[in-house]
Amino acid sequence: MIWKNRYVKWGLTAFCTVGAILLFYDTLFGSHALMAFARKLLKAAQPVLYGAFMAYLLAPVVNFFELRPFAQVSRKPLPREPERQRISKGVRAVSILLTWALILVMVYVLFSILIPELYKSLLQLVSNIETYYNTISGWVQHLLETNPMLERWATLQMENYFKLLEDWVKNDLLPQATTLMGVVSGGVFSGVYSLVRFFGDLLVGIIVSVYFLATKETCAAHARKVVYSLFSEKHVYWVLRGSARVDDIFSGFVRGKLLDSLIIGILCFFGCTLLKMPYTPLISVIVGVTNIIPFFGPFLGAIPSTFLILLVSPMKAVYFVIFALALQQLDGNVIGPKILGNQTGLSSLWVIIAILVGGSFFGLAGMFFGVPVCACLYSLADFLVESRLKEKDLPMDTAAYGPDGPKPEPRVENGPKSEE
Repeated sequence: MIWKNRYVKWGLTAFCTVGAILLFYDTLFGSHALMAFARKLLKAAQPVLYGAFMAYLLAPVVNFFELRPFAQVSRKPLPREPERQRISKGVRAVSILLTWALILVMVYVLFSILIPELYKSLLQLVSNIETYYNTISGWVQHLLETNPMLERWATLQMENYFKLLEDWVKNDLLPQATTLMGVVSGGVFSGVYSLVRFFGDLLVGIIVSVYFLATKETCAAHARKVVYSLFSEKHVYWVLRGSARVDDIFSGFVRGKLLDSLIIGILCFFGCTLLKMPYTPLISVIVGVTNIIPFFGPFLGAIPSTFLILLVSPMKAVYFVIFALALQQLDGNVIGPKILGNQTGLSSLWVIIAILVGGSFFGLAGMFFGVPVCACLYSLADFLVESRLKEKDLPMDTAAYGPDGPKPEPRVENGPKSEE
């Protein structure tokens, strides 16, 4: 019987090895069946992921309502356990209801105050496109008239571009006009379908988030149960400690950055209103949304905003640049450190690397989540390095490894001496 079990283990090992090799080959050189299955699975699980993310963001608000307004109710001594559970479930339900009521009030304020103003700004921008075109055309014409060499170079380049455009229209665009119209109409229908699907997934995600918030302790207990079943007792402590560290980094960064961006958007709205800037709601939304992206966000929001104001008034554009710099300094030195603290523990260089790498792979979402992911990996690497240094009885402070730091001792070979 023992030899049968041994052959079964060998067979399973060989099967798993061959399967892993085939999957690796298919992922790199084949039809990418595993990646297609992963994308399909991820698309199907989007409502659950939305719900889990919303529950993760709203968990502190639910805890606040439980610990502050209903603290005396939940701590009231009751003689029987069923009554305590019933009171606890009631407090949790009311806390979740108040949390989503607060979210709905904020959404109502957003749609009733900000969205109409934003619509007016966009409508004003569209109606003034012709004026802005004439303004830019006048700037370009004046620049070319005062620089004859630049005018000749620009004329030559425009002739080349017009010739290429004419050839493209004759040879490519007109023969494929029918196909292009089909693609455009299909793209419109696809965009509408994607928008409807997104709102449907979002609605399902809200329902899922309520279940997650109602059973968050049970979900955490199930997760710890799985950890205890998969790892030895010696490694369970480190797995749970690492999970707590990941939660600290993500919760502090994601929630803090969203709150920080909301505050910056509100401050930008009030500041632009006092300075009587054009398109104030639109600019405030751009600055607040782009501020979510670390390091590059303020610049990504300030550049298009400055250009919009420049089309109306160059002097106001200068004032806005000064105001944006002051707001960025306030955020970087006062608001950001107060809200975020040093949650990531990354230097500016690592933040830039995380943003660039995350953005190149996953776009804007990668630029946002790349920083906490890099912070988790950095924390893990730092822990492993310090553990090895501790085993070797070496100092853990980085400054100790400067020019005057510990020197490696030369190895002495104890081989046989050569005969003279």
